[in-house]
Amino acid sequence: MPTRTLNGTKVWQRRDRATQFRIWLGWLIGTAVFLYCWRIISENTEWEFVQDAHIQALDMASRMVPPRWSYTPTILRPLWDTINIATLGTVCAVAIATPVAFLAARNTTPSLLVARPLALMIVVSSRSINSLIWALMLVLIMGPGVVAGIVAITLRSIGFVGKLLYEAIEEIDERQVEAIIATGASRPQVLLYGIVPQILPAFAGISVYRWDINIRESTVLGLVGAGGIGLELQASVNILAWNQVTLIFIAILGSVVLSEWVSAKIRHAII
Repeated sequence: MPTRTLNGTKVWQRRDRATQFRIWLGWLIGTAVFLYCWRIISENTEWEFVQDAHIQALDMASRMVPPRWSYTPTILRPLWDTINIATLGTVCAVAIATPVAFLAARNTTPSLLVARPLALMIVVSSRSINSLIWALMLVLIMGPGVVAGIVAITLRSIGFVGKLLYEAIEEIDERQVEAIIATGASRPQVLLYGIVPQILPAFAGISVYRWDINIRESTVLGLVGAGGIGLELQASVNILAWNQVTLIFIAILGSVVLSEWVSAKIRHAII
C-alpha cells in the first residue's frame, strides 16, 4: 500500500504497519513457544546418551551385517500373515466405508440432520486413532493374533476411505444425475446409473491406495501382539539377534516395494 515519507513523496509498502506488527508478534510468540518447548525437552533428555549415539548406532550396524539368510523360512509365514492382514482389513474397510460415504455426502444422504452427522462422526472417529492404538486395544479385548490386526486395519481404514469417497461423491457432475432423474428413474436407478459410474475410478484408486498404506502399517502391528512379521521383529529385537532384524527389514522393504509396484500398475490400468 502507498505511504508518505518525511519529504512528502509516496513510496510503496507491501503491508501496513498494523499488519506488519501482527506478523512480528506472531513470529515472537512462535519463537517463545519453541524456546519454552526446547527447554522442557532439554531438561528431560540425557545428553550423555545422545553424545555417543553415533557410536552405538555404528556398533549396532556392525552386528546387523551380514543378514542371517538361513532365517528366511521362519519369516515367510509371518510375512504372508502381514499381507493378509492388510488385504482383508482393506476389503472389510471398503465394504463398511462405502455406505458410510453415501450417508456422509450432502447430495446422497437421506438426512442432513441425522444420517450425515452420524456418518461423519464414524469417519472422524476412525481417522483420529492410529492403527497401532487400535491394535493395542483389540489385543487386550480379543487376544493376540492376526484377527486383532485385521480389525485394527479395518477400523483405521474406514475413516480414510469414507472421507475421500464422500468427497468424490459430492464432486460428481449433477447434470448427469438430473438427466437420469428426467427419464423417470427410481432412486436406486439414479444411484446405479448416475452416481456410481462417476465415482468408480475414484473408488478403485482410493481402495488400492489404502491397501498400499495398510501393507506398511500392518508390518508394525505385531509389535503389540497383532500378528504378522512385526511379531518376529519384536522377538528378534528382544534377544538382540540383529542379523535376523536385518533380514526382517529386507523382507519388509521387499513387500512394500512389491505393493507399491502392484498398486501403481492397478491405478495406471484404472486411470
